[in-house]
Amino acid sequence: MPFAKKWAMFVALGAVLIALGFIACVDAISVTLASTIFIGILLIIAGAFQVAHAFAVREWGGVLFSVLFGLLYIAAGGMIIEEPATGSVMITLFAAACFIVVGVMRSLMAIQYRSLPGWGIVLAGGLISLVVGLSLYFTLPWSGLWLIGTFVGVELITSGIGWLQFGLALRQSDVRPPISRL
Repeated sequence: MPFAKKWAMFVALGAVLIALGFIACVDAISVTLASTIFIGILLIIAGAFQVAHAFAVREWGGVLFSVLFGLLYIAAGGMIIEEPATGSVMITLFAAACFIVVGVMRSLMAIQYRSLPGWGIVLAGGLISLVVGLSLYFTLPWSGLWLIGTFVGVELITSGIGWLQFGLALRQSDVRPPISRL
């Protein structure tokens, strides 16, 4: 079956992702808590592998630091799983700090290069990032309860729109997948 004839599969994938994205946005708090627990599990797994790796390569000079960081990952993961609401607030605090730093840096860069065309767009983007970061920070702890779930929902919706558009484009053309080279 030619690639283009499977357009309906891409449209279906897009529709499912869009529906799941809207569900995630409607119940953003539950998705946030579930995502936070998942992050905690990933930290525990990463920490266990790091500790195991440290003991597997004992000749390496950084064994102690590797074990300590692995144990720190395990402890952080356990704390996040134990208190997912607090964990989501801490993740949101980190996101807010990132938005603030990126916003300030982008704004300063735009002002520094204001002689170049388009510097105003870069400045506007920087100011928007700064406002988003400050808004998240000043609305803590409440923003911590919905931010991650909303991000997951928006990601699902945008991915779904992309797959939907791709499937509809395939329907109207005879596109073949690129030949993979080994």
